[in-house]
Amino acid sequence: MLHAPRFADQAPAEIYASLLDEGTYHCSIRTMYRILDQHGEVRERRQQLRHPVYQKPELLAERPNEVWSWDITKLMGPTKWCYFYLYVILDIFSRRVVGWCVADAESATLFRPLFDDAIEKHDVPPGQLTLHADRGGPMKAKATALLLADLGVTRSHNRPHTSNDNPFSESRFKTLKYQPRFPQRLGCIEDARSFCRQFFDWYNQDHHHAGIGLMTPDQVHYGQIDAVHAARQQTLDHAFRETPERFVNKAPTPPDKPTAAWINPPPPKSHA
Repeated sequence: MLHAPRFADQAPAEIYASLLDEGTYHCSIRTMYRILDQHGEVRERRQQLRHPVYQKPELLAERPNEVWSWDITKLMGPTKWCYFYLYVILDIFSRRVVGWCVADAESATLFRPLFDDAIEKHDVPPGQLTLHADRGGPMKAKATALLLADLGVTRSHNRPHTSNDNPFSESRFKTLKYQPRFPQRLGCIEDARSFCRQFFDWYNQDHHHAGIGLMTPDQVHYGQIDAVHAARQQTLDHAFRETPERFVNKAPTPPDKPTAAWINPPPPKSHA
């Protein structure tokens, strides 16, 4: 009866009511559903949008120029709805900003010369670098994909609507915009470039970053980790010899050297 032509497109409740009005009772609505389910016929009839399962990016950098992250953020211009766009490329191991520019639009075309210049300046060989980004238009553009393929750079992207898949770039923009001198609005694009130039010079050369053992990005990026750590240890050893009573538990040591940076480290393996 449920397969009868006149009922083929009807819901069990509709069929039940029609039959009942005709003086016929076969079974309850619930029993109709049970019979249909036994034959695999209880499902959504409409085509449903099925989102693909996106793999979580797991990226490891153990030295500079292995994994870079890039993103674009808006800077407010002189009037409402007027914005400038800050492009930033960051090395996730050293936290150094290896390239940046301010433009008046978001575009893969504008990204190309910035990335070409960064690759050349840091002498990155083909096949070594992975570039991570979110799924914005310029990041997913065909022009960007072709550029990376030409340079032998591996692409990596956030999962959709998952901002913490790109934590290094997000953190960098927060550091920029929480600066006490960061202006609420910028008068023109040259004002934006001037501010960013001063900020990134300070950030790379003078900012002691907690994520890299309180070293500066330049110190880590340019291979000064061991020398800086050894000099700090000498200073602390001298302080310990001068006033050992100030150090109750043990001799002091500087913050640990940076050894690796992860985007989404894999979960620890169970030993059970």
